[in-house]
Amino acid sequence: MATLGDIGLAAGLNILSAFIFFVAFAILRLQPFNDRVYFPKWYLKGLRTDPVHGGAFVRKFVNLDWRSYIKFLNWMPAALRMPEPELIDHAGLDSAVYLRIYLIGLKIFVPIAFLAWAVLVPVNSTSTGLEGAKLDNITSSDIDKLSISNVHEESQRFWAHIVVAYAFTFWTCYILSKEYEKVAAMRLQFLASEKRRPDQFTVLVKNIPPDPDESVSELVEHFFLVNHSDNYLTHQVVYNANKLSKLVKKKKKLQNWLVYYQNKLERTSERPQIKTGFLGLCGVQVDAIDHHNTEIDRLSKEIALERDKVTNDPNSVIPAAFVSFKTRWGAAVCAQTQQTRNPTLWLTEWAPEPRDVYWSNLSIPYVSLTVRRLIIGVAFFFLTFFFMIPIAIVQSLASIEGIQKRAPWLNPILDIGFIKSFIQGFLPGIALKLFLIFLPTILMIMSKFEGFGSISSLERRSASRYYIFNLVNIFLGNILTGTAFEQLDSFIHQPANEYPVTIGTAIPLKASFFITYIMVDGWAGIAAEVLMLKPLIIYHLKNFFLVKTEKDREEAMDPGSIGFNTGEPRIQLYFLLGLVYAAVTPTVLPFIIVFFGLAYVVFRHQIINVYNQEYESAAAFWPDVHFRVIIALIVSQIVLMGLLTTKKAASSTPFLIVLPILTIWFHRYCKGRFEPAFVRYPLQEAMMKDTLERATEPNLNLKAYLQNAYVHPVFKASLGEDDDEDEETMSLKWESESITVPTKRQSRKNTPLPSRISGASSPSLPDAIRNQPEP
Repeated sequence: MATLGDIGLAAGLNILSAFIFFVAFAILRLQPFNDRVYFPKWYLKGLRTDPVHGGAFVRKFVNLDWRSYIKFLNWMPAALRMPEPELIDHAGLDSAVYLRIYLIGLKIFVPIAFLAWAVLVPVNSTSTGLEGAKLDNITSSDIDKLSISNVHEESQRFWAHIVVAYAFTFWTCYILSKEYEKVAAMRLQFLASEKRRPDQFTVLVKNIPPDPDESVSELVEHFFLVNHSDNYLTHQVVYNANKLSKLVKKKKKLQNWLVYYQNKLERTSERPQIKTGFLGLCGVQVDAIDHHNTEIDRLSKEIALERDKVTNDPNSVIPAAFVSFKTRWGAAVCAQTQQTRNPTLWLTEWAPEPRDVYWSNLSIPYVSLTVRRLIIGVAFFFLTFFFMIPIAIVQSLASIEGIQKRAPWLNPILDIGFIKSFIQGFLPGIALKLFLIFLPTILMIMSKFEGFGSISSLERRSASRYYIFNLVNIFLGNILTGTAFEQLDSFIHQPANEYPVTIGTAIPLKASFFITYIMVDGWAGIAAEVLMLKPLIIYHLKNFFLVKTEKDREEAMDPGSIGFNTGEPRIQLYFLLGLVYAAVTPTVLPFIIVFFGLAYVVFRHQIINVYNQEYESAAAFWPDVHFRVIIALIVSQIVLMGLLTTKKAASSTPFLIVLPILTIWFHRYCKGRFEPAFVRYPLQEAMMKDTLERATEPNLNLKAYLQNAYVHPVFKASLGEDDDEDEETMSLKWESESITVPTKRQSRKNTPLPSRISGASSPSLPDAIRNQPEP
């Protein structure tokens, strides 16, 4: 059991490590050769160029201006200076709202900490419950004398904990309600003021039933011309283009090498030579430029043949399509309604924005999705509950008792005060952190297997699973290992009627472990986040060994993104710990407040200067954030009721039963009041934006704008188009006139349109692609 001295040592070590990380970051970010690592977002926006320092050669790599090192922490106030509206324009609403999660933590826990330390700490510390309990199988320390464990059984002091628990619940619900309302308003305002995007007009249609008379493209067009005749504009079917994608990727790599050798020829005036064998180490020596030109020509022909094969083979067509409408209102009606009597066919949902689409999963059938999610649900259950066993083993090995038992020859070293304090206050948190390092990757693979069609939904699903895993293994698992596994012998040798008392006393005593975990994962981890040691090393290794062209340099400068699938569950663990221990062991709260404050500054800096978000969901994740805080609040109430029950406070415990009921009612209220703004698009808002757009841009060619928006990226690449080309430029490549697509169905007696469709039809992708020039 960690003492105050151990906690103090761990705090000192973490503060020192965080300070070292910050100093290292402040120095490294000033060096010219690191500029692309610490400010990549500005390079991607075209607003920053490599710093130029005249004079000595060393100035190109090292900043010799000593005055710039004086204010080495000036990046902190600079990160706070950008106002939120400007931050939304700069980084998007997702990033701005993500930062608000940290602000909520400060808004909730700062007042709670003041109240807890003003009321509960004096109540707990002036009692002598731990001395009177005389539980030989439970060890306690000075820090536990500030917890509820130090209060005598049947004491009237528990009324203070009950009253404060009500205050904590009401304050947390008040902050959550205000934030939910604020974020909902921000989302609607963002959607209203945002510039035109293809996903505002487009619906993703899945599980299109097969038809013997018509192709998927013709079937989609006929269905929507019949059922959405006033609003349907165009569509794009989805193709299985995996092989084509590999060929295009290989061609890009060869083109990059060709540019490198051409640049080398210009520098040296000597034609470069390469060997055609394995890794260029063996084989026939040939002219590098001629060889790559030949290979590129050969691949271009293969790409053209494969492209024709994909677009002409009906088996390459996936039963899914992106259907675009003339207005946002028409898209909203289609996305939010059921299309046929069979609710498993013609499934419609809002299309993710083009860069958010996860193309590989669009081809998975509806029935297969159900089976896949069942399989992953079972697999996740076993992963979660069996993972507790190795965590318990690691935790036992990372303790003084575990080391002494398995390595008794280390006893002389373990008796040294500094070593003992380091192991008890620092090592368990590090061990747990290292043990969970591969978990996010595993959960993301599981989410991809489930078949979600967008990157944002993949990350939200993975985040949900990560949160459940943290709740079961890190929170409950560590409490159970601390009360059952580590003290199994003492449990066996005590009367059964003392089990509840022992467990009830041991839960708050586990606070010392979570304090060390917060410092290791929170304080030092956040400081390491801003240092970006791994991206720094990878960038320089790529720059030295792999970078051949300026395009290579841009690809090596990978800024990454927030990583919602790992970042948000991590934050939620701190909400859980803070709310659970607020009324139990208030000593935890200052450490959590430091985490939220430090993380807010660091991630604000990263979002402004580093992270380049892959997609924009307009804060669609916020209902999940709200729900998980509610779960943490209910868990805290249940834990407190259980503790008071073990303390034989029978007369006061029933007063806590109301809290979970009120909290659930509050959640249902917020769900009905605010959540619709995150799952549906109000028709009134859609009509207002459509009306405004018609007034300001009466000659807008919307079909040309949307025609190429949801073409698979591999088709754009195979056509030689630039991926970064803006949509307005791309739209000029397409004709605005309609192409007639006749139906081949044999019976159309009951449809409101004739079987031979004419008029406002759109070209299918094969026709559109065949009309494009060869690369």
